[in-house]
Amino acid sequence: MPRMLDVSDDVRAEIGDEEADCLLAGGNAPGNYDCTSCRTPGDSDQERTSTVLFVGEETAVLAFAHASCIPSQVVPVSEEQLQGAVRSITGSDGAEAAPSGRPPATPFAALPGEPRQATLGVTCGLVLVENDLRPALVVEPAGAIARPGSTEPGDAFLPLLLEHGFAPVTDMSVLPAANPGWSVLLAGGRLHAILQPGTEGGQPVSWWQAHQPLPVSDGWRSAAGKAQTVLVYAAPVGAIGHQPREDLMREAMEKAAAEGKLVAAAMPLAGT
Repeated sequence: MPRMLDVSDDVRAEIGDEEADCLLAGGNAPGNYDCTSCRTPGDSDQERTSTVLFVGEETAVLAFAHASCIPSQVVPVSEEQLQGAVRSITGSDGAEAAPSGRPPATPFAALPGEPRQATLGVTCGLVLVENDLRPALVVEPAGAIARPGSTEPGDAFLPLLLEHGFAPVTDMSVLPAANPGWSVLLAGGRLHAILQPGTEGGQPVSWWQAHQPLPVSDGWRSAAGKAQTVLVYAAPVGAIGHQPREDLMREAMEKAAAEGKLVAAAMPLAGT
């Protein structure tokens, strides 16, 4: 019996026509699965189901999701994420490995001596800008960021972001400019990723991706749905820190801006 599967053109291009047709015909696809977005059970015999392909440097993992949560798509991730983080996103059931040769595109790498990919902390909050509460994400790395391949000491986080379309924040009351090609992915009411433009005009790829989809407050989700835009602020390690309240976060951001340590961009909301 054919499964109620959606296979996007991008997923088909990665796995090939033969595998895609086999999936659509009911082969190699689980009837029951845990949705990779909302983590609740799904049944591809009874409800429309999306195929989601996580693509690493050498392997790929095919997972499944409610079509109402997230559309069928390709999600590029690092090989390290594929071996660790994707297992926590998809679980062990309903996922299969397949060869893939497409590397992820990311402008950031850890400083020499750090064996893992740089970790970016992301905080959700509402920020008052132009007399309106706007949905915002505040990004701060866990350590200094170096240019890929560089052995020079120092932190290149802000210069790299400036080169990729972010702009310095000098006044928190001014709305940041849009950064074309970047977007914030929200699916099933949870934050999944910040996407950046793909290479040579290709499909957007993950710049930051949650190890598990992050829940957001009803107020944040409502504001994001209304504005269809999310403000993304970024600061180097230690510039803002963990703040327990939004007013304290605002004070820390204003201080970082005054010190020239804050950049931002407005990004369209992708998903719901």
